[in-house]
Amino acid sequence: MSRPDRPREAFQAVDPEDHARTLARESAALDDARRAFLRTVSHELRTPLNAIIGFSEILTGELYGPLGAPQYREYAEHVRQSGYRLLRLVNQVLEVAGLSGKAIDLSLEPQPLDHVLDDVRDRLREDLRATGARIVVHDADRLPAVLADAKGLRTLLFNLMQNALLHGGAAGLVEVLVRRHGDRVEIEVRDHGDGFDQADLPRLLAPFELGQDAQIKTSRGAGLGLPIARLLAESMNGHLTLSSAPGHGLSAVATLPAA
Repeated sequence: MSRPDRPREAFQAVDPEDHARTLARESAALDDARRAFLRTVSHELRTPLNAIIGFSEILTGELYGPLGAPQYREYAEHVRQSGYRLLRLVNQVLEVAGLSGKAIDLSLEPQPLDHVLDDVRDRLREDLRATGARIVVHDADRLPAVLADAKGLRTLLFNLMQNALLHGGAAGLVEVLVRRHGDRVEIEVRDHGDGFDQADLPRLLAPFELGQDAQIKTSRGAGLGLPIARLLAESMNGHLTLSSAPGHGLSAVATLPAA
């Protein structure tokens, strides 16, 4: 006795183009959600911090009259400094989150390195005055242009140069060397500090990883400057590499497309 035929399951072919369009829409929606989240978090964190900083500055300056005991002014100054430090950390964390999640839009255009480096040195004026260090840009009158985002490039180089000032040691000299190789430009920022063990270099490029070296552990900040520089370089179609050895300083090389 023959068994009745079982109904065959119906399979519907998937159109590759429709599937690709669906994935693209889902990716765009996810990017929009990330941007909205970062905007909300940014507003919710920065608004109270700005208020704390603003009111502490009013107290520190005794805008509406003397505070009385001198300790009050001292405490207000501590609040102000802590507020600025926390605001810088919030900005860095949000930047890491935005770059890691590709939620920050960068506009890549030709950027003349001579102007960019002048801007960065101006931003570092207080650091240079406080440390007595010097920044020397070699062949400053013959620098090429790179294809990069204007703000992103300045932030990248600011972080590299500030890190070099932080770890530059007693020599107080930070050198910037620019080399063009075909369609790529290498921007090297080199300090003359104590340097780092080779095993610590990967940690320097990872967010919040301050490494095992005592010099790293006692450094100011949360260890986000170099990771942000790496993420920015990669977001601008480049990369960042580090080289160092104990007693020979640290060299950070950002490689970006030539304009």
